[in-house]
Amino acid sequence: MSKKNPISRLTIKGFKSIKNLDDLNLGNLNVLLGANGAGKSSFVSYFRMLSEMMELRLKKWTTQQGSADRIVSFGVKETQKIESFVQFGLNGYQFELEPTVDGDFVFANEQLFFDGPMYGQEWIPLGSGHQEAKLKEAFDSKKFRAPYKNNVVAYCYESISSWKVFHFHDTSDMASVKRFGPAHINDYLRPDASNLAAYLYRLATETPDVYEQIRKTIQLAIPFFDDFVLKPRRLDTEEELINLQWRQKDSDYVFWPSQLSDGSIRFMCLVTALLQPDPPSTIIIDEPELGLHPYAITLLGSLLRSASTRMQVIVSTQSVPLVNEFSIDDLIIVEREKGATVFKRLNEEEFETWLDDYSVGELWEKNILGGRPRK
Repeated sequence: MSKKNPISRLTIKGFKSIKNLDDLNLGNLNVLLGANGAGKSSFVSYFRMLSEMMELRLKKWTTQQGSADRIVSFGVKETQKIESFVQFGLNGYQFELEPTVDGDFVFANEQLFFDGPMYGQEWIPLGSGHQEAKLKEAFDSKKFRAPYKNNVVAYCYESISSWKVFHFHDTSDMASVKRFGPAHINDYLRPDASNLAAYLYRLATETPDVYEQIRKTIQLAIPFFDDFVLKPRRLDTEEELINLQWRQKDSDYVFWPSQLSDGSIRFMCLVTALLQPDPPSTIIIDEPELGLHPYAITLLGSLLRSASTRMQVIVSTQSVPLVNEFSIDDLIIVEREKGATVFKRLNEEEFETWLDDYSVGELWEKNILGGRPRK
């Protein structure tokens, strides 16, 4: 289990549809529930941006989004900067991004927060005026003379860079999860599961009990599935390639990933991500129910609840069957008010009378909880 602390509080201002999210409390299991266009994807996109920032790819990511004007809330005429503070354990990371005239961002401020019993509360500045985050540079260089400051830098960088946004929507014929890939790229499951075969091959070798748990869980939703056939293919260059071959029960015939349904592949990816033996401290999954059978969605709910005891889970959904697998306290209602996204935590005690007659999903369908389309 990861030793990193999960995210405890989050502030986001001026990012896409999130104009003002102030001090949102996050627990071990967080289910974003809202209609299409409410802003769940903006929340997930924030964590994608953080990931790119840690890898010094903010400029590239901004270009892929269109420009900074497409990222700040309602354009640069209305929003002059993005502000954010994310707290985890005794540490925090705060930054401000200002759009430039050429469509990029520049850091107006970047700093770390530490609240320890020995040193008390302290802000550790990383600078301003730069286009890529300085946190990684500080981590690599150990720039501070005070050892505890370098420890704070290391903890913050390792924590934030470990957070993973998983997205398994692409199951097209050219999707990476269906193609051959290097067998040695297996240190962790990639966000798009492009290295699923290599990662499962490693688990089968190093942690066979975890691999067996993944295989048996997949069988619950895909009864005809027997096992993966993970055989690396050696090239002339001595590099080994591997792909996601499999076989069904009572047959020796080896199938290829193209002979799996889209929903089956997505479920395999989800099971592997949620049962991985050395998980990130926080994982974020956007609408995992896409293409799944109702029974598989029920299993997914159980997997998400179980996973939240080993890692922090943030998941967005608009699936009634999946919502039925959670308690009201797990939910974060996402709605639009005056064009901007707002997030609301609910208190289950306020709905006890309703829960005597209705499930959580039914309460959402009836718009008792909020988060449904408004006319």
